[in-house]
Amino acid sequence: METDGINKDRTDKDRTSKAQADVAHPLAGQVAVITGAGRGIGAAIARALAGLGAAAVLCGRTPAALDSTARAITQVGERAEALPCDVTSLQSVEAAARHVEASFGRVDILVNNAGIGGFGGPLHQLPPEAWDQILNTNLRGVYYTARAFAPMMIRARSGHIINISSLAGKNALPNGAAYAASKWGLNGLSYSLAEELRGHNIRVAVVCPGSTNTDLSPHTGKDPAKMLQPEDVAHAVVMLVTQSPQSFVSEILLRPTQKP
Repeated sequence: METDGINKDRTDKDRTSKAQADVAHPLAGQVAVITGAGRGIGAAIARALAGLGAAAVLCGRTPAALDSTARAITQVGERAEALPCDVTSLQSVEAAARHVEASFGRVDILVNNAGIGGFGGPLHQLPPEAWDQILNTNLRGVYYTARAFAPMMIRARSGHIINISSLAGKNALPNGAAYAASKWGLNGLSYSLAEELRGHNIRVAVVCPGSTNTDLSPHTGKDPAKMLQPEDVAHAVVMLVTQSPQSFVSEILLRPTQKP
């Protein structure tokens, strides 16, 4: 009888430990692909998802930045891999998807964060090559990643695709028309893709941050302390990927509390 009591006590402790581990690492066993993950918002998202137990696959065009972020994650005992990838190249994106499928056999979370700014002047003075660069990175790149990674999620009947947009996709942006157009387009793509994939149990959401303290755009005259920080955007992503299975938050508009 005493032995039975000891065994029961151990079983209860094991269950408690497992429950605590599940709460601390709700993404354990999952794979998250983050584009533009070498720095700024993308790096913050990668750290946050890895901290919740996901294997973070860091994609971007700058190997040194990816390696630095991946190293910071692995040094604290979490899982990360740097995977150079140019989202403006379908060949590069498809190669990344093949690598993820061969290495992990799954993708649970895709965060489309790669993006570039364009705030140099009025649209009629914007060089065509600058227009192409902005739209190809911020909009076409998301089409490429969805095309390459969504089939894995469809086969698994599960997944999250989270597109990092901007409040510039909700408002006029003088001297940044191409950037605004890319983000308005990204919002429309996200809403439409969400309806296409809902039947496969895949949730597509868009996060639209306001002024964020990164080097993407000039912040002349703004107080960095009042601006959103990359970790604030990462927190929004964490909320999306940890919501209840029956819940679907499709859009988050994120603003600084005080205007910077």
